[in-house]
Amino acid sequence: MMSSRFSLTSVFEYYLRRIFTSSGLLLQTMEIDSQTTMSFWGPNPTNLINSIQKPNLVLIHGFGPRSVWQWGPQIKTLSPHFNLYVPDLIFFGNSTTKASERSTVFQAVSIGKLLEKLDVNNFSVMGTSYGGFVTYHMARLFKDRVEKVIIASSALNKKASDHQVLLEKANVEKAEDVMLPKNANQLRNLMRLAAFHQPPHLPDFLLNDFINFAFIENLEEKKQLMMEFDFGNDVNLNISPLQQEVLLVWGDCDQIFPFKKAVELKKLLGDKAKLEVIKNTSHMPHGEDSKKFNDIVMKFLSADQLQTIFKKPKTIGSTISNWVFLIFSTLHS
Repeated sequence: MMSSRFSLTSVFEYYLRRIFTSSGLLLQTMEIDSQTTMSFWGPNPTNLINSIQKPNLVLIHGFGPRSVWQWGPQIKTLSPHFNLYVPDLIFFGNSTTKASERSTVFQAVSIGKLLEKLDVNNFSVMGTSYGGFVTYHMARLFKDRVEKVIIASSALNKKASDHQVLLEKANVEKAEDVMLPKNANQLRNLMRLAAFHQPPHLPDFLLNDFINFAFIENLEEKKQLMMEFDFGNDVNLNISPLQQEVLLVWGDCDQIFPFKKAVELKKLLGDKAKLEVIKNTSHMPHGEDSKKFNDIVMKFLSADQLQTIFKKPKTIGSTISNWVFLIFSTLHS
């Protein structure tokens, strides 16, 4: 249970929620079946008439804090042009299940059920890191519903040897010590790996506040989710080409899923896959260079006439927002 004491992390989450609500999104909860409930940000039901003409886009977050923490730099850019659906994956936010399943396939099926309940029949989908695995399965399972696919910083082709390299790089024995930090030093270690531009040194009390806010809830279940990626054998994964157009977006300095994995993955996904690289970014290019990331995404998803809309100069406010986002949100694998 979260503490009732003052928390800087909760203050910043309030700010992030304001970004979502001011963009026309409402935090909602829905039972998708008898065992599973999902929380999600989506169009306000009272304004659905204004949303009918816009295409649908689903954003799937990575491992770490709930969805509102991970897509802040994209919401203002995307919301005028898409009906955005931003679910919290199972065991993140208020999404939970009584089922024993813990796989990314189960996450994909759950989002599919949610969208069906919402009468969202056709949509494009974008996922980052862990969310990219879920995105791939959605594209594979819902071929007739998924229009375009964006996978960011997500090595679907990761092998046991890659996993071992990451553990050695992080100087830990278990992946959970990287992706589910339990103390300030472990969180600094994750930030070192996840971000190219390192934030300033932060005091332990602030980092511990974030850990208590973002990681304590459903901790054991999140460990179970991570077990899917503890590979025992170094074998090629069965990655089939997708029938949809696919965009891969990667940071050239990604230390968690190195860029060479993106080059390999592009070949595995077939002729309809293309790869965009964002220089001087690591595992979270959508936060470190959000303008470049957003421009790439809009060019891929939208008609030519929309592309010029996003040539806006950075404001002081947006620069500060991105820095704070980076400080708090380098927390997904």
